[in-house]
Amino acid sequence: MKLSIIIPIRNENEGILKTLRIIKEKINDIDYELIVVNDFSEDNSYELVKKEILNDDKIVVFNNTKKGLGGAITLGINKSKGEAICIMMADLSDDIEDLRKYYELIKEKNVDAVFGSRFIKGSNIYGYPTKKLILNRIFNYLTKILFLSKYNDFTNAFKIYKRDALFNSMPLVSESFNIFLEMPLKIISRKMKYNIIPIMWKNRREGKAKFNIKELRAKYLFTLIYCFFEKNLLKK
Repeated sequence: MKLSIIIPIRNENEGILKTLRIIKEKINDIDYELIVVNDFSEDNSYELVKKEILNDDKIVVFNNTKKGLGGAITLGINKSKGEAICIMMADLSDDIEDLRKYYELIKEKNVDAVFGSRFIKGSNIYGYPTKKLILNRIFNYLTKILFLSKYNDFTNAFKIYKRDALFNSMPLVSESFNIFLEMPLKIISRKMKYNIIPIMWKNRREGKAKFNIKELRAKYLFTLIYCFFEKNLLKK
């Protein structure tokens, strides 16, 4: 099973090459491709990746055509060739060993997705800002109730999907980080099969975080309402 790893970047010149090299080193026994999508960077992130891939046919890079993280993810999905698709952030906040677990599970089990949770037994989390953590848990608890789900980390970006499951969830309408809420909710609403496993997460050490709670509150609420109504429409 071929694995497509989508990495969206915007102004990530401080760490993107390190991230790509670490991923390549740790999964070199897997059939994979790395899809980097440049989301209108104002630094030289794109040029760095272009230079890196000159002698590497496992990495491809594209310029986003619709500004925003949602557009970057959608472009990456459409350009992917793997039967399994995973999204990872450029800051390497997620553990490569968890990526390997994802890949083995989705390859061996009859599931459409594997959802990692940072908030169940066996998970580890380092450096999560307190205010963000409180808001995260409140929102995820509300979402869990609305969708009658056992899952509790919807907003986590790091998940893996079968290609067919993602294409059956199209179109993805979210424009920003809220796309990471929309994707698992559509899997759940369509009654697809998924596993939940504990994962490790650590706050970035290089570069600047793009996540802004104040700017994204309304977008997350929109996505929650949109997916809730879609869920009920699918019942009819």
